[in-house]
Amino acid sequence: MSTDPAAQPTGGSSKTPLVALTIAGTDSGGGAGIAADLRTFAAHGVFGTLAVTAVTAQNTVGVQSICVMDVDLVAAQIDAVVSDLAPRAAKTGMLASAAIVSMVASKARSGQVPVLVVDPVLVASSGDPLFEGTGTAEAYRDLAAVATVITPNLPEASLLVGWEISDLASMEAAATELHALGPVLVVVKGGHRPGPEAVDVAYDGRAITHLSAPWVATRNVHGTGCSYSAAIAANLALGCDPLTAALQAKQYVHRAIVLASAWQLGSGHGPIDHLGAGSLTGAP
Repeated sequence: MSTDPAAQPTGGSSKTPLVALTIAGTDSGGGAGIAADLRTFAAHGVFGTLAVTAVTAQNTVGVQSICVMDVDLVAAQIDAVVSDLAPRAAKTGMLASAAIVSMVASKARSGQVPVLVVDPVLVASSGDPLFEGTGTAEAYRDLAAVATVITPNLPEASLLVGWEISDLASMEAAATELHALGPVLVVVKGGHRPGPEAVDVAYDGRAITHLSAPWVATRNVHGTGCSYSAAIAANLALGCDPLTAALQAKQYVHRAIVLASAWQLGSGHGPIDHLGAGSLTGAP
């Protein structure tokens, strides 16, 4: 191996990157889950670490099989990362079981995971369930109480509050009710609602904010929820306040959808362009 400085690689940055952690499941199709989270972190100039909660056999069409990790193994992965790499922010995706949800809540409550974005992933975009057993709503309400940001979509928010959310007014009411559980910021995602704009409702205990982006006609939306929450976590790691982090994440995901809107990857819901969108963020 050459020790000649002239022969060493050039470029890059000598600045040590900030670290973020994703606690989520795998997607063998690469569009969602940990794969999407790590690409999103990288697009923001943040070093990504991970704790695998479940392994799925999955593609753009649907989920064929799931293997849920033992809760102690998930906890050991989190401990290994936190003790050595000190992530500035973490996010959850598919937690797969109430036992894993409760364990993550315990670690957040103790301060091991001090800045946490909770994306309550319960159902894949194909409609396949991604949560094992019962006690879903109760476990996630406990986790929301120790979260910095929670990002439920309409079906997830409906489950958490116990009533159906169908319009902007009910989204605002749900965001207010969920904020009372304890998170700093609630973002109820409205991507399931048809219309000229995709409107999310954010509530920080002081004011309702609408996060809007033009609707994009494309089937390539696989992993958008994972990417949204990962972008919020990345921006929190970079020092943004929660609402600013959510605003920037909304813009990032919109760019990623637009850039991938004509892609033809797979025969179902294709992925979005994480890295292309990141090249426009001005990330370090």
